[in-house]
Amino acid sequence: MPLAVAPVVPATPNDGSIVAASTVAGQCAAPRFGVDPDTGAAFPDRPGSLATEKSWVRAWIDETYLWFDEVPSVLAADFATPIDYFDALKTPKLTAGGNAKDRFHFTMDTADYRALFQSGIEVGYGFELAFLNAAPPRDIRVAYTEPGTPASQAAIDRGAKVIAIDGIDVAAGADVVGLNAGLSPAREGESHSFRLQATDGSERTVALTSTRITRTPVQNVKTIATATGPVGYLLFNDHVATAESQLIAAVNQLKGAGVVDLVIDMRYNGGGLLDVASELAYMVSSPAATTGTVFERLQFNSKNPFGLNAAQTIIPFRSTSRGFSTPAGQPLPQLGLSRVTVLAGPDTCSASESVVNSLRGVGVAVNLIGDTTCGKPYGFYPEDNCGTTYFAIQFQGVNQQGFGDYGDGLSPTCVVSDDFGHALGDPAEARLAAALGFRATGACPVPGPSKADAGRSKAGTGDMPYLIRPPARENRIITRP
Repeated sequence: MPLAVAPVVPATPNDGSIVAASTVAGQCAAPRFGVDPDTGAAFPDRPGSLATEKSWVRAWIDETYLWFDEVPSVLAADFATPIDYFDALKTPKLTAGGNAKDRFHFTMDTADYRALFQSGIEVGYGFELAFLNAAPPRDIRVAYTEPGTPASQAAIDRGAKVIAIDGIDVAAGADVVGLNAGLSPAREGESHSFRLQATDGSERTVALTSTRITRTPVQNVKTIATATGPVGYLLFNDHVATAESQLIAAVNQLKGAGVVDLVIDMRYNGGGLLDVASELAYMVSSPAATTGTVFERLQFNSKNPFGLNAAQTIIPFRSTSRGFSTPAGQPLPQLGLSRVTVLAGPDTCSASESVVNSLRGVGVAVNLIGDTTCGKPYGFYPEDNCGTTYFAIQFQGVNQQGFGDYGDGLSPTCVVSDDFGHALGDPAEARLAAALGFRATGACPVPGPSKADAGRSKAGTGDMPYLIRPPARENRIITRP
């Protein structure tokens, strides 16, 4: 058993004033002991209390939060946990479009966060579900599956409709707890039955057991023949560490095929590592566009909380690998394109939006086909304290031209409903077909909701994401300077 350690005297003032975060960091009600398996170093925790953890949360917000001067005055004692307290410490203001200015404030268990972003691992079945209508009459479809997972092994295809879970009717069932238990298994080894309706109307029941899912962020890389030359296509779902090597392989494949244009399908990509986004943008474009230019400039609060000089706030177009899943320092390939098409929607968020905005900032024409993006030009440095990783908005990203004001989303060039009747990457799929058609003619198809979209009450506003997923997958994340 661990040796007893004398408790630290809580550095929490009784008058409600704010202390320096460094004076209470790592003072934990339930400190971790031993060696952190992710870092190889001893855990930094020391004995403390819930009060010291709350004090750190308040200090971290005051020092680093982008809108620290808009945070409401609330008492730490009114909240049972540091996480509850953190949830209340954000701006209440709205965007010009009437959305909450900060819709992205969240926490995550530190071990779970590291597993997700270092290895793309989380517990599930291997399918991503699209909630076309989350309230009765509910309508839940399979958006895509991960290869080699229980869902793909059960031959569950895109577009399959979830009719029942463990015998509970999805459309109108009152047992919401039971439905959620099946949809989001809490641990490995849970078994749940799913009644599914395929796109041809046939139904079947499959039993799925939850497991640790390793995501394949880049899928279905292909070349599509057109009258004016080969067009590349790739499905890109997550800016996680493993995406680095997969994106490099995809670009090398497309470059070898001599593509003259590219369609990046990011309709379900919520973001992630900003350096991965920078690598992708570099590989798409040309030396003329990326040499000496800014991929994204980070704008912090007036306190300059991380003590960065002007040069340190600039993220360039990364021309070499960063070492996430490919040895660091390897030269990246470039397609040399002056135009690219992105398939997008309300689940296209944060680092994905940064790819679009930053390419536009250096003169690359980016056409958006689908729907308005989520609207998150913000990001943060994740910070672990006592086993919880806190994500508080700390910067806004702007492109080479200084633009980054898209809190209500980036508007589509052509509005095209999501098409669950065709596989992603099928040239007949509505959004990809529209992209190919727009490339050829410059005209958008006449918009009209598909049968699958009929239940969405706010399609086209960018504020109704289909997917229900960890908020860590909807962000712009960079490591501490």
